[in-house]
Amino acid sequence: MPQLGESVTEGTIGHWLKKVGDHVEKYEPLCEVATDKVNAEVPSPFGGTLTALLAEEGQTLKVGEPICELAEKGLGVAGAEAVGPVVAAPATPAPSAAPAIPAPSAAPAIPAPSAAPAVPALAQPAAAGPRGRVRTSPYVRRLAHEAGLDLALVPGTGADGRVTRGDFERFQAAGGAGGSTAPQASAPAAAAPPAAAPVAGDTFMALTPMRRTIAEHMVRSKRESPHATAWFEVDMSRVVALRKSLRAEFEAREGVPLTYLPFVTKAAVEALREFPQINASWGGDKIILHGAIHVGLAVAVPDGLVVPVLRNADGYSIAGLARAANDLISRARAGRLTLADLEGGTFTVNNPGSYGSVFSTPLINQPQAAILSMESIVKRPVVVEGDAIAVRSMMFLSFSFDHRILDGATANQYLASVKRRLEAVGPETQVY
Repeated sequence: MPQLGESVTEGTIGHWLKKVGDHVEKYEPLCEVATDKVNAEVPSPFGGTLTALLAEEGQTLKVGEPICELAEKGLGVAGAEAVGPVVAAPATPAPSAAPAIPAPSAAPAIPAPSAAPAVPALAQPAAAGPRGRVRTSPYVRRLAHEAGLDLALVPGTGADGRVTRGDFERFQAAGGAGGSTAPQASAPAAAAPPAAAPVAGDTFMALTPMRRTIAEHMVRSKRESPHATAWFEVDMSRVVALRKSLRAEFEAREGVPLTYLPFVTKAAVEALREFPQINASWGGDKIILHGAIHVGLAVAVPDGLVVPVLRNADGYSIAGLARAANDLISRARAGRLTLADLEGGTFTVNNPGSYGSVFSTPLINQPQAAILSMESIVKRPVVVEGDAIAVRSMMFLSFSFDHRILDGATANQYLASVKRRLEAVGPETQVY
């Protein structure tokens, strides 16, 4: 498993692009790897033949652990033992492929998947490794822990009784049960309720590496940060009018759309200079106040969410923010972000309003102190000066913050500053 960034300690095999026996050229991608930062392809260090896969799709490994074996070009598969693994450590048999999980049948009881072969007669009880541990992969141990099954009860069909992913899933589908793999003493005080048992008509959707990473990060955020959220309503009528007057000329000149995102981002970063304690993160025994303002922009992609970072955002004009944001968003949706694009954020701006949301409660992007969400701009009748009623373009700002770092007074003062700056926009406002 390659080192895909200074702070990255592990990666998950997302998809193998090659199979055993395939010839690969130097630098040709072998597989896709997902980390908590970015998805990346792992290139072959030289030309040769792929002789073994040592990690399954979906399996998470530490940096430096073996993932496959290659026989160097010119030696052929038979020469693999003489050369030894280059991308990997000593060989272990390739894990058996996981059977596809079919949709449940119409019968009330959920039968074992029809595609799964019966456990071979020669299958032996799971062999114990050092200190009594069952021989299997970290990924299978995690599946067993989540399912509350004892791996010692699963017949292993791998080498020396090794329990493969296929063994575990066949055992689970057949209704296997056992004690929890976790000691009772380490169980949480308030256990989560058991998941609803599948019934006729249910289907299964496998977790992608990105979805698993998002799940882990969101659980971590809610567990570690005491969240509090404040909402401010902003009259965006003047911003709407300015954007309307500039939009066509701007897009013709710049080749990128002029959205509301750069206007809100500009107001947000100016307010961060006024309230530097917002541009902070939790450091365990201290609060880290960041000198630079690196704004993460939450971007929805086909299989999840990524947060590319706009560095030194306070140095951009509105036009500059529009260009830079469009570049990051376009590359995110095309899958062309680099690890550097996703590291170092100090504050996050989210834009659920582009999907029609009018009110939300965003989760903090760890370890940052806060996240700002801009909601949909909606025309509503409001009371204006002189007790008159007028139609205005209104928008809610949703601001979630870490109550360890910030209190409500500071959070509301920050939101008031952002609101004041947006409502002060006018024809004289410079976008360049």
